[in-house]
Amino acid sequence: MHERERTAGLVSEAAVLVRVVLPNQLFENDPLEELEGLATTAGTRVIGGLVQRREKPDARTFLGRGKVEELEILAHANAADVVIFDNDLSPGQTRNLERVLNTKVLDRTELILDIFATHARTYEARLAVELAQLEYSLPRLKRMWTHLSRMKLGVGMRGPGEKQLEVDRRLVERRIHDLRSELRGIEKRKERQVAARDDHMTVSLVGYTNAGKSTLMNRLTNAEVLVEDKLFATLDTRTRRWQLPHWGPVLLSDTVGFIRDLPHRLIASFKATLEEARQADLLLHVADVSNPAILDQIT
Repeated sequence: MHERERTAGLVSEAAVLVRVVLPNQLFENDPLEELEGLATTAGTRVIGGLVQRREKPDARTFLGRGKVEELEILAHANAADVVIFDNDLSPGQTRNLERVLNTKVLDRTELILDIFATHARTYEARLAVELAQLEYSLPRLKRMWTHLSRMKLGVGMRGPGEKQLEVDRRLVERRIHDLRSELRGIEKRKERQVAARDDHMTVSLVGYTNAGKSTLMNRLTNAEVLVEDKLFATLDTRTRRWQLPHWGPVLLSDTVGFIRDLPHRLIASFKATLEEARQADLLLHVADVSNPAILDQIT
């Protein structure tokens, strides 16, 4: 077993990556490079990939019929455990693809949420991730109850599944309400904390995920912030004193990184965490000059 698999306590899943490039979307030299980084960060083994350019997504399966057949062959030939799309799929599209492929299907948002859930270390970050996950899963609860479909086909077994689905939906909605209330309280406390620093110059490090913000933070302040060669290794804002020559102390904050098409529900959930950047006197944009996609990442 590989070291990463041993430390995670799981056998990593074999993944096939898929991206549908739509009009007005950038078509990079390696259109699956970023998705591969996300998939690897999530602990999967990438065993294949497929890219299609389309004018618009197919309403049923996002991919065209021919590409779905090609994907089915690719996934089965490589014994894929999961197919990961670099696009956001509707619940119906995900359900239809799983029926055809007989393989678990994840979209871009679900993959990023999984990474955030793994990397969330503080109470605030865990609340924000849970809220984003529940908001994502609410319209998809029926898919999660697919295993009950066989039961509902039997005589006298139509009710329990549907009733349980409604119970689950109400529980999820109640939990979403509670999480929003708790995060609003955290947001207000964060606003007061940031406002209390008016007597100090504040600087926030911003930029693409894994661009080197935490490394720079450690070099400037000896903060010993966790540094990993992974996407979204930092989800929690950390602030340290930075002594500038001929200036004095400055408060330097390391913030969560960004990525192309970051799910809007995640941005909303992490509003309190991003308060440092929103109120900073100066935003220091960090970019990795060794990355071939640097110009795309800073625009």
